[in-house]
Amino acid sequence: MTMNGMFPVSRKIEWTDAWGGMAAMLVALPSAIAFGVAMYAPLGPGFAGAGALVGIIGTVAIGLLAPGFGGAPRLISAPCAPAAAVMAALCVRLLDGGAPTERIVVSLAVVGLLSGVLQALYGALGGGRLIKYIPYPVVTGYMSGVGLLIILKQAGPFLGLEKGTSPLAGMFSPNAWQWPAVLVALVTAGVMVAAPRLTKRIPAAILGLVAGIAAHLAAGVVRPQLLTLEANRFIIGAISTSPGVVVKGIVSNFNALRLMGMHDVYMLIGPALTLSVLLSIDTLKTCVVTDSIVRARHDSNQELKGQGAGNMVSALIGGMPGAGTMGATLVSLASGGKTRRAGLLEGAFALIAALVLGSAIGRIPLAALAGILVVVGLRMIDRSSVRLALRGSTVLDFAVIVSVAGTALAADLISAAGVGIALSILLFIREQMRSSVVRRKVTGAEIYSTQQRLPGERAALAERGVETLVVELQGSLFFGTTDQLFSEIESDMRSCRRLILDMRRVTSVDFTAVHMLEQAGEMMGERGGSLVFSHLPPSLPTGQDLRAYFEQLGLTHHDGRGRIFETLHDALEWAEDCAIEEAGIERPGAGELLDLSQIDFLLEIDPASLAALRVAFEERRVDAGKPIFSRKGQGDELFVIRRGRVRIILPLKDTHRQHHLAVFGPGDFFGEVGFLARMPRTADAIALTDTDLYVISRAAFDVISRRNPTVTMALFQRLASVEALRLRDADSELRRLQDS
Repeated sequence: MTMNGMFPVSRKIEWTDAWGGMAAMLVALPSAIAFGVAMYAPLGPGFAGAGALVGIIGTVAIGLLAPGFGGAPRLISAPCAPAAAVMAALCVRLLDGGAPTERIVVSLAVVGLLSGVLQALYGALGGGRLIKYIPYPVVTGYMSGVGLLIILKQAGPFLGLEKGTSPLAGMFSPNAWQWPAVLVALVTAGVMVAAPRLTKRIPAAILGLVAGIAAHLAAGVVRPQLLTLEANRFIIGAISTSPGVVVKGIVSNFNALRLMGMHDVYMLIGPALTLSVLLSIDTLKTCVVTDSIVRARHDSNQELKGQGAGNMVSALIGGMPGAGTMGATLVSLASGGKTRRAGLLEGAFALIAALVLGSAIGRIPLAALAGILVVVGLRMIDRSSVRLALRGSTVLDFAVIVSVAGTALAADLISAAGVGIALSILLFIREQMRSSVVRRKVTGAEIYSTQQRLPGERAALAERGVETLVVELQGSLFFGTTDQLFSEIESDMRSCRRLILDMRRVTSVDFTAVHMLEQAGEMMGERGGSLVFSHLPPSLPTGQDLRAYFEQLGLTHHDGRGRIFETLHDALEWAEDCAIEEAGIERPGAGELLDLSQIDFLLEIDPASLAALRVAFEERRVDAGKPIFSRKGQGDELFVIRRGRVRIILPLKDTHRQHHLAVFGPGDFFGEVGFLARMPRTADAIALTDTDLYVISRAAFDVISRRNPTVTMALFQRLASVEALRLRDADSELRRLQDS
């Protein structure tokens, strides 16, 4: 009651976590016992008790460790159906190989240990995000295959089949069914399915198990041998959860592990890899669902580390592997579990329940556990995926689901994992091939550089602009998209002289794509053309330096081909210069200093007016890199370039980046807005090279215009004509940006 009421609030939170942990244990423990029995089922009915104990130990170990080290505080971890299916399949394979049961039990522990190590490794290497990107059809097919395997393997205890009877054959042989087992299984499954509609306070698995036990006791009235403990194949059988027995099992487990050779371990890496990926997917899928409910975010990599720690310890002390379980987690949330304490308490309550119940667990009917597992298996099958077969656009996804699930049934889960990985690659290639790597194609007549051109140069570019083709690329350039790209640009290469490939949106490039680009460069070179690259990313998402990669493979070492420019505008400026030169347009020499009479927009002004203007112009020199004027600065001057180049830059708000608006060269002018409107500058003007200017201020111009109004008319007319062209170019640029 002290500390401003903080203590009661803390105790309230602890009690809600306790209720959440208790409810989660009531869901997880019966299921874990069933999974453990199913895991050891191929070894025979005599191992049912050992399987139940393995499930209990796994519940305690994973429940206590995974929440403490994991990155999803509300997640409940326990043995799960995928682990039971993988381990049972491995049991069958080892039995068929003639391995003794003792070696099989140790092999299962090694697989659990290795899968935990691999999960921790996935987390350390940041694989938590990658596992979530496995295609949904592959995951659905795999989970559906696991569900079908569980159902098939539980046919024996569900129907009460004799040991050695094939489950598939027994399902179609009613004479082999034992009515007590069928009754118990049906009652358990029926109650478990109907329970959520009747009450949500008691977990469905508990109600189903209680109903199954009651049905078994009722059947025992008619057949008394069902109630005996010894030699009763319808129940788990003798089991001890005393600490002494558990410790003895742990010591025996460690002794057996020391006898395992490296060859034995290598043989188990495949199953361990399959199990680790499957458990990780199951866990992260549950985490995503939990996040959507509580509106939080989990740490995938940290959670994999926690799951790995739990599974490693569980394997070392004789428990089965597990994962974050959907049912127990949702029940915990509904019962008030809010922090990782709920998960820790679930493990603690499982330990208490095992110690209290003790040998009573051995009297649980196998058919009741089979009924629970059949319901779990049915829920793992994605029945809605059948709709995918009805649409042409998704029929391939349905085929993937069927292929993975079918492989799991026809062969084993390890083979299904291989099929799933192969199909994942095919699905990725299919999606890449569906989306074009060509984002846009435009000619030099539709897109221009920031270099402002004089009217004669504009006319030449309007005529020869189609000889330049700009292709903006996107996505992955690899063997799956190379042919598509070549097909899209092959016909264009026959008609253009300059092919510019803009690479700013490219995410990866492989050797096949480089070879194709080399072919394109050779084809352009044979016609006297050039292949040009712009915006080569210095570091792709893969960490690859594309410029260095192209140079290493010789793509950018051809004479005049494979040129690289920093930006698309730089590449366009080079292409425009080539087109203007080919058109024979005379341009000022590099060192030529233009006179006022040679300035393009002043050519049509009569000599008398030009002579009047000349006295108002002053000469000015600006060194390379120095500012001519700055944004927001007051200025009413018009600048005419005699020699050099000037770049107009717009600093972007709240960033350190800049947008290059335009580049002006000899014979052109800039600063006309401030000159005409007498407004503050809206951009920066920087001399790219040593630049010589003619400069006229508005004040000096007004003095002349008052004496000679004809001069005013002539200059404003020429300015208006050029400004109209510039506004039209600006409108075209805005349209292009809108389209892109």
